[in-house]
Amino acid sequence: MASRLSSVVGSSVRPVAGPRLAHRVAALLLSASVAWLGSNFAHAKWGGGWGGGMGMGWSSTAQEGADMGLAAVVRAQGYANLKNSEAAKNWEEAKTMEMQNRLRWTETYFEMRKVNRDKRAAEAGPSITQEQAISLAKMKAPQRLQSTQLDPVTGHIEYPLILTQDIYKQYRERLDSLFAQRAASGGSIRFEDFQAIQTTVSQFVEALQKHVSEYAAGDYGRARNFLDSLANEARSPAG
Repeated sequence: MASRLSSVVGSSVRPVAGPRLAHRVAALLLSASVAWLGSNFAHAKWGGGWGGGMGMGWSSTAQEGADMGLAAVVRAQGYANLKNSEAAKNWEEAKTMEMQNRLRWTETYFEMRKVNRDKRAAEAGPSITQEQAISLAKMKAPQRLQSTQLDPVTGHIEYPLILTQDIYKQYRERLDSLFAQRAASGGSIRFEDFQAIQTTVSQFVEALQKHVSEYAAGDYGRARNFLDSLANEARSPAG
């Protein structure tokens, strides 16, 4: 270093008088020192010195540097593969959990439907049998008229007292004619006659309801039941 400094100083210094010479020499020495330190620092870092890198992890040769670079690439690739594997595993776990949640939701939905259906069935009670349904229909159907009320041979109709009023005359005459035809045919009836009986009875009931306030409750009830039974007789064989 002393020889290099002497060479630099020797080539650069010219005779200068006084303090200016001392300042110039000091500046030259400082510049040379910085240049030398920079050169040796680069040399130590990239290829050579300072005791094999001075313990800072640098390679001492180009081959070692290449090996260290390849090792870093391999480590980076391995780390990336590890992270990709973890991400794929997490994705599979998330999909499995989603499928389990969907299955659990579906099972819960159908279980709730079953509970609701069972609850409604329990509140409604047991379903009736066919025999019970027929029995209920018979109970709700009007009772058949006795022969004193409807003569099966002649078709004569014996009306309750309040239905014999003149205001109901047109309905009585129409029904008398239809049931007389039924009796004359041996109890058989045409569909057109059946419909005519049902229509006439409905009109008779509407006319009776308009005068409901004029009758006692018992009389009105018996007259209404009689008309319902008369309509029902058209569905049954005579006799």
